[in-house]
Amino acid sequence: MHRLSIPEIISNINQQIPFEAVSEDYSFTIKVDGYVPYICGAVHDGHQFRKELWENCLHTAYERWYEEDPCTKQMVQSHPIVIAGLDSRFEYDLNRPPESAVFDTAWGKQLWKVPLSNEMKQKSLKKHDGFYQVVHALVAKLETLFPKIIVFDMHSYNWKRWEREVPVWNLGTTNIDNHRFGAIVDSWSTKLGGLSLPYGMASTSKINDTFQGNGHFLKYITKHFANTLVLATEISKIYCDELTGVIFPEVVATVEKQLQELIPLQATEFEKSTC
Repeated sequence: MHRLSIPEIISNINQQIPFEAVSEDYSFTIKVDGYVPYICGAVHDGHQFRKELWENCLHTAYERWYEEDPCTKQMVQSHPIVIAGLDSRFEYDLNRPPESAVFDTAWGKQLWKVPLSNEMKQKSLKKHDGFYQVVHALVAKLETLFPKIIVFDMHSYNWKRWEREVPVWNLGTTNIDNHRFGAIVDSWSTKLGGLSLPYGMASTSKINDTFQGNGHFLKYITKHFANTLVLATEISKIYCDELTGVIFPEVVATVEKQLQELIPLQATEFEKSTC
């Protein structure tokens, strides 16, 4: 892995050079083993939090972890193209547009003892901007190489906070063209529902049950690229104890192993489809 600036990363993409890098400011990683018609993204995987913000933050490290999506990069790390955030969404949220990416409150609780200065916000937003420059360049390059692209937008959610039964997998589709891509969505949901999980856990899968796919990552790509489908894919945190922060590595590994097969299968199905 190399440490590269945003222009260097984009240059590699434009020249179709395989590479693996961390951004110069250590805000995200990108791996391109080969230029294929699908991308795996994990924008909320990160937990880093700038030290100069520590004393001013009212949320604990656990409270931040609880709202992040740990292990979502690990679940897709074996695929040829993977881009993942390293910073906590409590510093800036890659799944929100720039104007709302730096929180004042988070999940009903004031975030800062003293409101952030514009300088502090701009430090964070510069990283947000760099990430999307790379996303844009990557999808644009792939759309010149292939007739259509699929992006697996991986997230997780806290199932224990719900007062009803919720699915292990949720696909959010309200901001994609469901007339055009509905069959692919249904196919992906069916595949996820067929996973074999440890300890007799059922791999239930639903569409727009807990989340509807309103994230900026999906909206940005959908807005700018007509031939790229983003599948906002949420797994409930069955792979950890969300109340204590303990990760269950055997469950993560089980999901990762099966996604190694299912993601390329879905990408190939999309590539061969007429949508």
